Amino acid sequence: MGKDDFNAFLGKGTHYEGKLVFQGTVRLDGSFNGEIDSQGTLVVGQDAEVKGNISVEQLMVSGKIEGEVKVANRAVFYKGAQFLGNLETSVLVVEEGAKIHGQVSMKTGGKIESPETM
Repeated sequence: MGKDDFNAFLGKGTHYEGKLVFQGTVRLDGSFNGEIDSQGTLVVGQDAEVKGNISVEQLMVSGKIEGEVKVANRAVFYKGAQFLGNLETSVLVVEEGAKIHGQVSMKTGGKIESPETM
């Protein structure tokens, strides 16, 4: 993806606190603290640090995330990504070298599967 493919881009060295609501694709390379809500794609660059509650359609992570994360479709953690918190997603891709600490819940058809129904 080139920079022209993003609806918004928060560059390295920026700091944002609050609530981010968007459509399309947003890339974060700075720090963000707050809530993110979208039916689009969130890209967390390798220099980014994100803390808070996240609810998105698709998530692509190379940086750091700490918080409660719900991904409707697909979550991808690339080499060097760091995650601390709870993750709920339908599809999870984790490259070698990514670190995930916390609870991961996989869902199908919009429902979280409990161990008894698997």
